[in-house]
Formats: sequence, C-alpha cells, structure tokens
Amino acid sequence: MQQRYTKTAIALHWLIALLIIGAFTLGLVMTNIPGFSMTKLKYFAWHKWAGVTVLLLAALRLLWRLFHRPPTLPDGMPAWQRGAAHGLHHLLYVLMFAVPVSGYFYTLAAGFPVVYFNLFQLPVLIERNLELAETLKAVHYWLTMSMAALVVLHVAAALKHAIVDRDGTMRRMLPGRSL
Repeated sequence: MQQRYTKTAIALHWLIALLIIGAFTLGLVMTNIPGFSMTKLKYFAWHKWAGVTVLLLAALRLLWRLFHRPPTLPDGMPAWQRGAAHGLHHLLYVLMFAVPVSGYFYTLAAGFPVVYFNLFQLPVLIERNLELAETLKAVHYWLTMSMAALVVLHVAAALKHAIVDRDGTMRRMLPGRSL
C-alpha cells in the first residue's frame, strides 16, 4: 500500500494552492482596472494579504516537510520522472517564497506600506525608489508567470498520474481519501 501525505501537509498544500490561485486572479483583475478606485485599492490590499499569508504558510509547510518525509514515489516511475518531480517541487517551493517577497519589496520601493489585514504594518526594509520599483515590478511579474506555468505543469503531471498511469500518486495528496 502506498503512503499518503500527512493531514497537515495535505491541508497546507490545498490552502496554499487556493491562496496562490486567488492572489494570481486578483493580480490579473486589479492590474486591469483603469485609473484609481476604491475597488482597485481593495483588491491590491487583498492581493498583498494573500501574498503574505502564502509566505507564512509556505514557511510553515517547509518546516513541516523538514521533519515529515513525503511518501515515496511509485517504484515503477522512471528515473527522469522522479528527477523532474523533485525538480518541479523544489522550484515551486522557491517560488512560493520568491513571488511574495518580490511583491513585498516592489510595494515598498513604490512607496507603499504593507499593512497585514489592516492590523499591523510589516517592516519597511527599503525606502521609496521608483526606479527600483519598476525593476521589482518586472521581477514580480516574471516570477509570478513562471509559477503559473509550473503550477499548470504540476497539475498536468498529477492528472497524467491519475488518468494515464493510474498509479495512486495523486490520491496521496487528496483530502479525505484513503488508498
């Protein structure tokens, strides 16, 4: 019988996935709203809150993973697929940190504080610098698009394992299912 991820790992995986999808969607919507409006400001705040939350949960998830080994991959999986799976997971972890951090620094360089859930302001680690803000905006955008591409690849691989290979790989991360 194949192992499953822990309930904590499963919960963190799906919560982070939903937050990333929500933040990505908000990012697309808010940047396409012309001009200045209260709705646009609200979406920017929600986007930042989602990003900070992803960062915090990703840190928790990484700590959890350091002390809880993930289930092994199926025995029959080719070595190149094992390598691709490990590489993809490592890149996704890097981007779960890099995307929100780049957005945070972009916001600070643009001269705006990040106030988490309107409760407390995150530290201002860099001063307003509009030239740097333009660079960080591009960095944040391209890191985000890279993450989106890797998420699509991750979902495609999971579906391949579920539909084509039928090897139980995807079921290990589904909530409420036994193998």
